[in-house]
Amino acid sequence: MLNLSKLEFVALDISGKNYLSWILDAEIHLAAKGLDATITEGNEASSQDKTKDMIFLRHHLDEGLKIEYLTVKEPLELWTDLKGRYDHLKATVLPRARYKWMHLLFQDFKTVIENNSVVFRITS
Repeated sequence: MLNLSKLEFVALDISGKNYLSWILDAEIHLAAKGLDATITEGNEASSQDKTKDMIFLRHHLDEGLKIEYLTVKEPLELWTDLKGRYDHLKATVLPRARYKWMHLLFQDFKTVIENNSVVFRITS
């Protein structure tokens, strides 16, 4: 089915390769919408806010993830399930990116464009 509404940021890929940037984007957008309380433990958010949050979060998920978490109706449950599934990436991807960043030398590249390309690849 074609998704006609515009995404505020890139949807979470089922492989989790963009989880670290997705989680940051989601937290920022939820805070901007005043819905960040719905994903905290012991929240007192209204059912209307929880529903808005679920719509927002599901809208920014890969189709495969939407199907996999079809029965989840609470935003906190979805948030913790995704965290449990992909949070290990902080321990694997982040140190590797930091290592690459620390050992990146400008003189290793023939042009500034090549250097910028590698820098953007590491930061993403």
